[in-house]
Amino acid sequence: MRARNLIFTVALCLAGAALTFAQSPQMGTWKLDEAKSKIPAGAPKNPTVVYEAAGDNVKVTTDGTGRDGKPAHTEWTGKFDGKDYPLTGDSSADSRSYKMINDHTLELANKMGGKVVAMGRVVVSPDGKTRTVHLSTTDSAGKKITSTAVYDKQ
Repeated sequence: MRARNLIFTVALCLAGAALTFAQSPQMGTWKLDEAKSKIPAGAPKNPTVVYEAAGDNVKVTTDGTGRDGKPAHTEWTGKFDGKDYPLTGDSSADSRSYKMINDHTLELANKMGGKVVAMGRVVVSPDGKTRTVHLSTTDSAGKKITSTAVYDKQ
């Protein structure tokens, strides 16, 4: 009887977690709409971004070009809890944190050696079809760069 209750409870928790991720407007594959975006030269550009469940975490994968114009692929796995989790594939940052403001809004911070090197806000439209990323970073000369990337859900 105890084992049955334990198994039922665990199954219910897993189903709830899966349902939460499935309903989040952040989840899915997003394609960059360059015509609506304002990405200056020297800023990274990610034509494809994927948010997917990874157990009780979220995995965020980007494919695009880095500041140097060379192909870039990054991966981050963690929670939207404001804590730093490792970021791979980005030469300018070794960790990232996401903080959920509400169902449609995330704040992010990229860090290198514990120091913030980029800050941003990710907003999904109320209909869930568009995602806008406002990002502020500093180039190698110390100049502030801001970009706005608009994505369409696939």
